[in-house]
Amino acid sequence: MATLLTPDICVIGAGSGGLSVAAAAAAFGVDVVLIEKGLMGGDCLNYGCVPSKALLAAGKAAFGQTKSPQFGVFSRDREIDFARANDHVRQVIAAIAPHDSQERFEGLGVTVLRERAKFTSPDTLAAGNHEIRARRFVIATGSTAFVPPIPGLDQVPYLTNETLFDLREAPEHLAVIGGGPIGLEMAQAHRRLGAQVTVFEAKQALGNDDPDMAAIVLGALRAEGIEILEGTAVGGIRKTEGGVLISAETSAGRTLEVAASHLLVAAGRVANVDGLGLEAAGVDHDGKGVRVDKGLRSSNRRIYAIGDVAGGLQFTHVAGYQAGLVIRSILFRLPVAMNNDLVPWVTYTAPELGHVGLSEAEARKKYGGRVKVLTADYDENDRARTEGETTGRLKLIAGPGGRLLGADIAGAKAGEIINLLSLALSRKMTMKDLAGFIAAYPTLGELVRRAAISYYAEAPANVWVRRLIGLLRKFG
Repeated sequence: MATLLTPDICVIGAGSGGLSVAAAAAAFGVDVVLIEKGLMGGDCLNYGCVPSKALLAAGKAAFGQTKSPQFGVFSRDREIDFARANDHVRQVIAAIAPHDSQERFEGLGVTVLRERAKFTSPDTLAAGNHEIRARRFVIATGSTAFVPPIPGLDQVPYLTNETLFDLREAPEHLAVIGGGPIGLEMAQAHRRLGAQVTVFEAKQALGNDDPDMAAIVLGALRAEGIEILEGTAVGGIRKTEGGVLISAETSAGRTLEVAASHLLVAAGRVANVDGLGLEAAGVDHDGKGVRVDKGLRSSNRRIYAIGDVAGGLQFTHVAGYQAGLVIRSILFRLPVAMNNDLVPWVTYTAPELGHVGLSEAEARKKYGGRVKVLTADYDENDRARTEGETTGRLKLIAGPGGRLLGADIAGAKAGEIINLLSLALSRKMTMKDLAGFIAAYPTLGELVRRAAISYYAEAPANVWVRRLIGLLRKFG
């Protein structure tokens, strides 16, 4: 007979969002059941953000040797041990894992079940030999790599983010299907660690970002020897003695073939909804995931969904943000609403690519001629020059009254600078605010102030400003 549990909240999925909900609720003394069928920490810790950034760091260290002569530092031997780089990835995961572990959450008072979860009715869920009837449920099951229906793909060995970090030897030639953030980050990491890399993108690489900023990043990647084939759709794949042979067609109708030793599929993500019994729970869902309102509630008012499984922006920090909203709604009955306009994102290539708020195109569509685009180039920043990181640009989108509407950055530390602009956007700051803060010298953060000051570039030539100065001068 199944054991009946009646917690206040039942969370399905122990990734970033689910863990945040469970920890916050437990801190308030709320009875929580957390269910996870796989690894604690979810995709981010085990297959996503953490291992990918660790491998990028290894690639950066290797690439640094090629740049060292410009600083007067010479290395006789440039040797890359890919297995050691993989060890670094594993060590980073192991160092973070205790924070996400079952033991820690049980210590917080959370009941953790390592089982598959399936709804059996609108208010009941089964997990192993347990039956859970909770006041509220939170689905936080995340997403997995989308495998496109390419002829022959199911007949060849291929990698996804869940298997890529198991490699102990550098691929001789890594082919990547998908020119989005995941595909390009891993393309650069492996290129810097010794692999030849070819990226296939059916449309435009980094197509969700500002085209000007994306062009800066793509130019840098190509300069490192990564072949990025945009407007090139993969039409078929077959196994060869040395790996795979990829057939593709360009937008101009030209057919090409590329032989590679390894294949990485990075063509997007699909929400993990299969097997959850959502039909029995009365939860509407589609190919993008669970359908939710602005308050992250599903069609069943008892059930919320957060993170990748809720569709929308698929970032770890979005799951954390949504977890906070759900806690406010469940525990305090406060009205909450997801605001995508405040969500920043970063692609961690070198140079990095960061964005927050409205794009230039979105801002012009909404505000027309009242939009000003302000820029500052890295090669005019003193800190960028000292570091030899002069490739890049910052762009601020200013609306009526000089209010910050959005920002894009391509360049070193873009992910750090975008945090300042995310705060400025959330507090509805203007160019006056951004031009008025004191930036430590020399820092890359000065780029923000420099761009904001340019909002007033026409003021010295304004006839009324000159007349005012002249009038004030007469008073002594």
